[in-house]
Amino acid sequence: MRPRLPLRLALATAIVSALTGVAEAHAFLDHAAPAVGSTTPPPPELTLWFTEEVESAFSGVTVTNAAGDRVDAGKIAIDPRDPQELHLALKNLPPGVYEVQWHVVSVDTHRTEGKFSFTVAPGGSNA
Repeated sequence: MRPRLPLRLALATAIVSALTGVAEAHAFLDHAAPAVGSTTPPPPELTLWFTEEVESAFSGVTVTNAAGDRVDAGKIAIDPRDPQELHLALKNLPPGVYEVQWHVVSVDTHRTEGKFSFTVAPGGSNA
């Protein structure tokens, strides 16, 4: 009976490792530019970095002003050099608070979503 113990231990370790890998496969927001909660001059675009590669066909981002009007260009683009990085062009943003809502599907089909805001400070332009 004793020789089976190392085999069982190896099998248990393999199962735990496999399950841990699956749990980490979700694409969560790592950071953004403009940064979450920041005050910034008007940015020409929004960039989001995720913890996993994302599928652009099943992902989306919207940026709205205080009135709820969209102020983004509508189409996200994945950075060709980094499939964890999304870009979204923005319209010329006057001073105010803006809300970003995002949902992404990672390449292994897990969906995550979230939202955050940033503030555009008076006295700048992104022309």
